[in-house]
Amino acid sequence: MTVFQIAVLAAGGFVAGTINAVAGGGTFVSFAALVASGLTSLEANATSAVALTPSNLASVAAYRDEVRTHWREMIPFAIIGLFGGVAGALLLIWLGDKGFRPLVPWLLLIATLIFAFSAQIRSITEPWSQGQHAGAKIAAFVLMTIVAIYGGFFGAGIGIMMLAALSILEGGNYHKANAMKILVAFLIQVVSSALLIAGGLVHWPEAVVTMIAAALGGYLGVGFARCLSEKIIRAVVVAIGAVLTVVFFVR
Repeated sequence: MTVFQIAVLAAGGFVAGTINAVAGGGTFVSFAALVASGLTSLEANATSAVALTPSNLASVAAYRDEVRTHWREMIPFAIIGLFGGVAGALLLIWLGDKGFRPLVPWLLLIATLIFAFSAQIRSITEPWSQGQHAGAKIAAFVLMTIVAIYGGFFGAGIGIMMLAALSILEGGNYHKANAMKILVAFLIQVVSSALLIAGGLVHWPEAVVTMIAAALGGYLGVGFARCLSEKIIRAVVVAIGAVLTVVFFVR
């Protein structure tokens, strides 16, 4: 790697770690940095997934009390996460770069729209979380499974959709739902990362630089990021996602 590539990856990893710690959406930044460093779309996606996994472990640790209290209830969602992570990663490996590359702009577009309309998504699911509608709960479990597979395949935007589904299932208990979301997302990343590594899709020099920078960003960058409102952070994420979507549609 050149000095410029290292600088791009370090900056991208740091920003990604910071954004993930505050609002989510750091995958956009790390993915863009890895593509800019010369990796293919498939390699950048796999390398980004592996590089961001350790930094997200800290979020699981932060919710250790909720995980310890509700671990029995989290087992079904953990199974869904493990299944989805495996299925998504295997699908990614099966498609290869030629199959994955045409999907990238559409995946970026979907993830960007999810972030852009996250407030509306929450407002739609909130009324359902107050009742015990069987249909809504079945739909939430189906959505969780789809999101888990998507998470093993690409990952950007899964937090919002997963939290929406879990909020329905958990009756509006935000912290319990958020703890489940973080744990399930971490499990998706762990199993998908293992398969992507086994598939030879991860570029380790780039992964290590991004990993270290993301960990530092998640730890040191939170204080700075909290000075900004979540709306500003989300606006930045949406702007990055929109630019990347246009770039990949044009390419």
